[in-house]
Amino acid sequence: MMPENPATPAPLLLVDGFNVLWAGTFGFPAPIFSRDKSRELTGLFAFFALLRATIRDDLDVTRPEVLVVFDGEHGTADRVAADGEYKANRETTAEALKPLQFLAPVKEGLNLHGIRWVEVDDAEADDVIATLATRAAATRPVRIMSRDADYYQLLTDQVRIINRSRKSSRRLITPAEVVERYGVTPEQWPAFRALTGDSADNIPGVRGVGPKVAASLLRDGMPLDQLPGSGRLVGAKGAAITAAWEDVLRWEGMITMHRDLTVPIAPTGEVSPTLPKPADVVEKIGLW
Repeated sequence: MMPENPATPAPLLLVDGFNVLWAGTFGFPAPIFSRDKSRELTGLFAFFALLRATIRDDLDVTRPEVLVVFDGEHGTADRVAADGEYKANRETTAEALKPLQFLAPVKEGLNLHGIRWVEVDDAEADDVIATLATRAAATRPVRIMSRDADYYQLLTDQVRIINRSRKSSRRLITPAEVVERYGVTPEQWPAFRALTGDSADNIPGVRGVGPKVAASLLRDGMPLDQLPGSGRLVGAKGAAITAAWEDVLRWEGMITMHRDLTVPIAPTGEVSPTLPKPADVVEKIGLW
């Protein structure tokens, strides 16, 4: 742990709200119900259990300021306008959208316990988090709680990612891990994903181009837009990339997070209140 210094702002923990809510709803070890068994509470209980455990167990910094970020209702509009297939593979059945029933009580629980949250109607949480992380990293450490690998593009010495789905010794993700594991820098992540694809967002990538080929093409920090003149686009895979070039550039733009949004609230720099046990949060909301 880094020593606390009252003269500097608290580390900032940015929480990808929907990502944690979906992980809790579908990945919690056992379902949670109200005492009379009339209401399922898994997503609500799990959200606060995961957040509390992350703050308690997974931080390499002192007690943070916590800010939870949710996707706006129309947050995907710009990227869908660029490519109508963006996230079109995601199920919209009642079962797939089950976590949404817990959204209002999650926000209420955050309010009741002094944890601030923000939702920008026309922005995805990724872009809001990218904006807040970039601004805050100038003065303090930033940690991002999410399983979404696209946040790798934000990694710096100040910004790290916490992925609680990994074993405890590997939950904190650094720039060095991205370089070692994938052979590209965090700055190159959008280019890497544009070439290899991102099934979660329905971005297909270039057929036949896997992580090793993409890393080789992008070696030595090669920017994507310089590939055509680099002499590296040879053979069948080079031809495939050339044929899909306009798509590849569009995909890179879609994967690249915006860091210049207008966000209606700003971090305060003050440590957030400590969360009680998740059962106590549910009790205070009145849903037990």
